[in-house]
Amino acid sequence: MNHPLHPSTNAPQPATPGWVEVHSPATVANLVCGFDILGLALEQPYDRMRLQLLDEPVVRIRHHDAHGLPTDPLQNVAGVVLLEIMRQTGNAFGFSLEVEKHIKPGSGLGSSAASAAGAAIAAHHLLQQRFSLRELVQFAMIGEKLATGVKHADNITPCILGGITLIRSIHPLDIVQLNAPNLHAAVVHPQIEVKTSDARQILRKEVLLKDAIRQWGNIAGLVAGFEKGDYDLIGRSLEDVIIEPVRSILIPGFDEVKTKSREAGALGGGISGSGPSIFMLCREQATAQTVAGIMEEVYHRLGIDAKVYVTTVKKTGVEVQSA
Repeated sequence: MNHPLHPSTNAPQPATPGWVEVHSPATVANLVCGFDILGLALEQPYDRMRLQLLDEPVVRIRHHDAHGLPTDPLQNVAGVVLLEIMRQTGNAFGFSLEVEKHIKPGSGLGSSAASAAGAAIAAHHLLQQRFSLRELVQFAMIGEKLATGVKHADNITPCILGGITLIRSIHPLDIVQLNAPNLHAAVVHPQIEVKTSDARQILRKEVLLKDAIRQWGNIAGLVAGFEKGDYDLIGRSLEDVIIEPVRSILIPGFDEVKTKSREAGALGGGISGSGPSIFMLCREQATAQTVAGIMEEVYHRLGIDAKVYVTTVKKTGVEVQSA
């Protein structure tokens, strides 16, 4: 697993003085049938994070948004990542972090992953790019554990690498970056909250063999569709017979949005992460715009405020803006 930004080295290196600003993208996890193993990065929305080195071993956090996230580093997703980086590098320095979140917590668009991965990448640059991809993902997974109770990487890896990623294994960590054909996405975030921990608790503990076989076929088909750039195969494979039927009951308007979007020409889609956001992949931007209009109409009629994005698959991950 080679990180695109650096070679890995275990040799001690001095910290580089200064600061860095990064843009950390939203992500869509699961991609319908790939629960906990597939994810993709989006061009919009993204968080802005500014990290500065300190001479003392502390983490200070300041938010420039209205989400009310904790500033105690032990209770903050990015904070626990930075504390672990400090611990593994001998606590010889600290960090000052400023965050402007545009990915709303609880949206299902990888808000916690954006914070965790953004902090890891920013520290990585300030510390002369000393970490491997494996280390960066593992740092960021500590943040996901704080946020969701589970060290999953399906949001983390596309956030760091961009494009579409497959987590073949967590133990040991094995990441596969897939081909990302040109795809447009319409995404709606109904302004309700579905906690990842709650969405996991309602899942079935046992799965029928016939459902597992169908799901395996869809996952294999989706990966093959991405690799071949076969849009029809991608569309046929965006089906979930295990997770979505249970989780969709938590999202008002889900079935109507999905049905009308496909009728309008979307390839397919479903719940983004644990929800409540819904994504639909489209081959053409015009189709994505039409689907976005459908999403807006459904939630306006239901009397639920909703934020709609028309965006594309982002081919790169966390971007360093200045240093």
